[in-house]
Formats: sequence, C-alpha cells, structure tokens
Amino acid sequence: MSNSQQIEVRVQQMRYEANGIVSVELVSPAGADLPPFSAGAHIDLHLPNGVVRSYSLSNSPMERQRYVIGVLHDRNSRGGSRYVHEQLRVGSTIKIGTPRNNFPLDETAAHTVLIAGGIGITPIYCMMNELVRQGKSVELFYCARTRDEAAFTQQLLADGRVKVHFNDEAGGMPDLRAFLASKPSNAHFYCCGPTPMLNAFEQLCEDLNLPNVHIERFAAAEPVVAMQTGSYECELAQSKKIVLVPSGKSLLDALLDAGIQVDHSCREGVCGSCETAVIDGQIDHRDGVLTKAEKASGKTMMVCVSGCSGRKLVLDL
Repeated sequence: MSNSQQIEVRVQQMRYEANGIVSVELVSPAGADLPPFSAGAHIDLHLPNGVVRSYSLSNSPMERQRYVIGVLHDRNSRGGSRYVHEQLRVGSTIKIGTPRNNFPLDETAAHTVLIAGGIGITPIYCMMNELVRQGKSVELFYCARTRDEAAFTQQLLADGRVKVHFNDEAGGMPDLRAFLASKPSNAHFYCCGPTPMLNAFEQLCEDLNLPNVHIERFAAAEPVVAMQTGSYECELAQSKKIVLVPSGKSLLDALLDAGIQVDHSCREGVCGSCETAVIDGQIDHRDGVLTKAEKASGKTMMVCVSGCSGRKLVLDL
C-alpha cells in the first residue's frame, strides 16, 4: 500500500551482465539483514536525481544480506536507468522501498513454464532458481534480439531446462503459439518482457484456453490517460480531508496538490507503488497490475492512473 517504508542501502557491486545491462548489488551499510522478499518481487529505487523507479529482484529470496537488480540502459530513459548506468557508483548510498510483489509465484503448481524477453529475465531468473532449489518441475524459454543482449546466459545455458531464442541467430521472432500449444494446459505460465511480447502472450493464452497465466509489465500496454472528464470528490478517511478531483486532473496529482503524501513511481499503472485501499466508491480501473478479480472486488486501486466513475470515492488515506 502507499507510504511504504524506505531503507538506506549501499551499492556493494555493479557488474556488466550484457550489452546495455548492469546488475547492481545492494546491501545494508550496517551489515544487517534486509527485509524478506519472494520470487517475482521488486523494489523502488529513490535516486538522488529525484526519480523513483521500480526494478525486479533477480537473486535468491534465501539471501537476506543483499538485493540484486538488473537495469537496462533504456534509450528512452526519463532519468532512471540513465542515472544508474552513468552516475550510480560502487560505494554510493541510496534509499529504496521495501520489496513488493505484483508477480507472485505459485509454488504449488505441478509444472511451471517461464517465458522471458530481454530484461524481463530479471524476475524470471529469480523464479527459475527458486523452483529449481525446491525441486519443482519448471522450464524456461528465454528470448532476446541477440546473444550479446541477454543477461545471465552463462548460468542459464548450462541448465537443460532452459531453451533460448536469439532473433538474429534464428532469423526471426520466436513461435510462441507453437511453444505454448506444446505445454500441458494445467501448467502455470509466467511471462515478463517488452509490451509486444506480453500482448501476444496474453492473446495466445486466451486462444489456447490456458487458465493459469501471469504477466508483469515494465510499461503500460498502451498509453493510459489518467485524467478524467467530469469531477468527483475524494474523501480521505484517515486524514479527514475532502479532495476535489477536477476534470482534466489525475487523482494522484489532486492528492499531491492537497499535500497528501502518496508513494508513486511509474505514473503508468504498472509498478504498484501507489496502490491504495478503497473504502467506498465506483472505481474506474486503468492499471495493468490488478487482476480482473481484484478489480471487481473494489478493495484497492492504483491512484496514478485510475479514478472514479461516480461522484465520490473514499480512500484509506
């Protein structure tokens, strides 16, 4: 939920993992254990340039003394990945949020199929290693444009449960339909990667009637308009405040302008930083985090992109 705890960590190591990708190892400056996490979790980096960005944890949840993230130097960086690659250095101390998991792993599945595209390998790598550690039935299909742009290949290619596809070597894109159709329908399928891959994966799983499907997006599936036409009132149960959200303004901006501190990062409804409990009201969900069932329950919302389809919303803020 909003207003999660921030902790200080030190950059213990930065390592070149692939073309345009570095891993960053973070530890407690005091040598203390870090808060626990589960496979699929991510943390928010509160960077010194004022930018907050979410990155998936790639190391084992059994390692309480460190967090390891993988960061792609995004050509369209708005200041997050560029700062990590060009200015963050070993020995630096930064603030991070405690781990959150919008991409949890069902460890009871009879068989798990993991699919990663490019930098999407970061949470998938953690899942793969955790299921292997538990002796579970698992396989991984890892796709990248080139071998040079694929992180963790040295470790992964040694495992017979891992299949790789590099577009330049294969002469084209992977045949996801054929791959998915060859798997048992009761398996659990996880996919993380670029938006076109995730969109294709979701559509193919629906076409093939695969019920156990899980995705994590690093960007919105399509541009999200957070501003609504029409105004509404937002009552804050804890703060005892009423905030008017006018037409043309997002709920998040209205809250921030009213002096309400709300954790936020992506402003695209994909990272989960701004998840807020809802007490009452008709929610206009526009995020890419909550499942259909979670949206139908009306218990929480992502205030950066979602709003109200009625006249009043009551939040637990």
